[in-house]
Amino acid sequence: MPFAALDPVDPLNLEALLTDEERAVRDTVRQYLDDKVEPHIAEWFESGELPALPELAREFGKMGLLGMHLEGYGCAGMSARAYGIACRELEATDSGLRSFVSVQGSLAMFAIHRFGSEEQKQEWLPRMAAGEAIGCFGLTEPDHGSDPSSMTTRARRDGDDWILDGRKMWITNGSVAAVAVVWAQTEDGVRGFVVPTDTPGFSAPLIKHKMSLRASVTSELVLDGVRLPASARLPEARGVGAPLTCLNEARYGIVWGVTGAARSAWQAAADYAGQREQFGKPIAAFQLTQQKLVDMALELHKATLTALRLADLKDSPAGVHPAQISFGKLNNVREAIQICRTARTILGANGISLEYPVIRHANNLESVLTYEGTTEMHTLALGQALTGHAAFR
Repeated sequence: MPFAALDPVDPLNLEALLTDEERAVRDTVRQYLDDKVEPHIAEWFESGELPALPELAREFGKMGLLGMHLEGYGCAGMSARAYGIACRELEATDSGLRSFVSVQGSLAMFAIHRFGSEEQKQEWLPRMAAGEAIGCFGLTEPDHGSDPSSMTTRARRDGDDWILDGRKMWITNGSVAAVAVVWAQTEDGVRGFVVPTDTPGFSAPLIKHKMSLRASVTSELVLDGVRLPASARLPEARGVGAPLTCLNEARYGIVWGVTGAARSAWQAAADYAGQREQFGKPIAAFQLTQQKLVDMALELHKATLTALRLADLKDSPAGVHPAQISFGKLNNVREAIQICRTARTILGANGISLEYPVIRHANNLESVLTYEGTTEMHTLALGQALTGHAAFR
């Protein structure tokens, strides 16, 4: 019996593992991005702007991408696999797009959905799911990243109200958000608050001069005597474990998303190698180039298999363990950025040009490597899970 033809883009035939619904999600997202975003994304990256964000938010809402894996309140209620596949397609265009969807759905919306009151859910989730209200998630501070339990933002009681003071840093969507989920120390430990961004004392200065995630809105949050009613507190969020639970949701999207960036870089390198001639033949015909392409393909597909396995665990009754998410985030981001760097070498000098997606993906992944848990922190989290010893305390 003759062998089936090998697809260079999908040598393990992982396509066969997807359901018709999952393929429909992939194709819908891909088609929209190809038509509406790909022609402009390099320009947005170069200018350090995302001018189409309000329109993108509404269109993503129509496609059901915002809070995609949440139930009710206008959310699509789709599987973890479908959500992951959407994240892959978004990041194949640009990490900034996946970051927007991830922060909106897996951080801000998830926090309200998981820990909020019914009143908070009804007020915010339908508008956020539709892309009519943008949310952000205020946890990281200028001096407190990997150790959020040491945050200095404070919330104190004043009669029935809360008053918040502090600063948050590197906050995606901050300057365009209608609502911020802000985490603060109280006399009873870390608590979360739903903060409308038009509240007096709240401001969100834009962070400029980035060399990564340039097609993304990144801000500082400043809380200067922000007075909130008692109803603004997330009633079910107690302790630092609450925001960490939200981060686990967002990290899952990263596990999938970075495989899209890596796929885009690999495809660009393979196409270029097939067309670029040196010494009388395409550079794809040289052994060293083939080794690079093969090694990149191996790591890309192992990363995709990791994402698929985590999706099945997340959709299972037992769920997925935080250390398993750390496994995926640590491996997939590390391999994706290496794939982009290797792709850049195949393109030679053209590898640094925004005429190709490679350097843009590589630069973006420098941020993804750090945010929502650095390589070091995920290594130590996984090390504790494997050995039973905590090495970071």
